[in-house]
Amino acid sequence: MGYLTTHVLDTAAGKPGDGISLQLFRLGDDREQIFAGVTNADGRTDTPILSEEDFAPGTYEIIFNVGDYFAASVIPASTPPFLGDVVLRFTISQDQHYHVPLLISPWSYSTYRGS
Repeated sequence: MGYLTTHVLDTAAGKPGDGISLQLFRLGDDREQIFAGVTNADGRTDTPILSEEDFAPGTYEIIFNVGDYFAASVIPASTPPFLGDVVLRFTISQDQHYHVPLLISPWSYSTYRGS
């Protein structure tokens, strides 16, 4: 069965993005929240953000609140932080493991389909 995981890495600090709140939504006729949580010390969630039981093909959106993370950092890049919420919209089409990492700095982000 398929499932979805994520991982946040702070590339500017060279460490996992810990303590970042995030939400997962399934998009369709309605916008349904599937998951809400916070990244752990490894920059991951303790469980998949989309479990095998809830897995279904479709379009999803993860919202990462990186603004609060950077506002609380030891060396804030700017006040207010340049980035607030990072919104990633993607489509799941196959019954397999999807991994959507987020690489962040105070001024930029990138993502890719990981393994």
